[in-house]
Amino acid sequence: MAFAVGKWKLVASTKFDDYLAAMGVGYLLRKMASAATPTQEITVDGDHWHIKTITTFKTTELDFKIGEPFEETTGDGRKVKATCTLDGQKLTHEQKGEPSSIITREFDGTKMNMVLTTKNVECTRKYEKLE
Repeated sequence: MAFAVGKWKLVASTKFDDYLAAMGVGYLLRKMASAATPTQEITVDGDHWHIKTITTFKTTELDFKIGEPFEETTGDGRKVKATCTLDGQKLTHEQKGEPSSIITREFDGTKMNMVLTTKNVECTRKYEKLE
């Protein structure tokens, strides 16, 4: 899993505000989240993953094992049941709740393409590796 390990900085984003609105996130929180430039720190130990997303106003953390369902509190405070799976260098994070969402992270060397999908809205966020 060395392909995913490291620090990743957001460099481009499309339709993030639309995605957050579809998720039911309020106006003020959407504007703050859309203005942020997060860094994701990813560590992997076997099938155990840790993803820490850091912005100036909030830090969230995910701890999970590949293929094992877990309880997650999302960045906007929703409680969901989540499962993460790995197919090659593509990590799929499925959140079941109201509403449900699928987040994929596809790794390609020094680039990570993250796609967030809910209802009929798809957001793309591109990251570059810092280390």
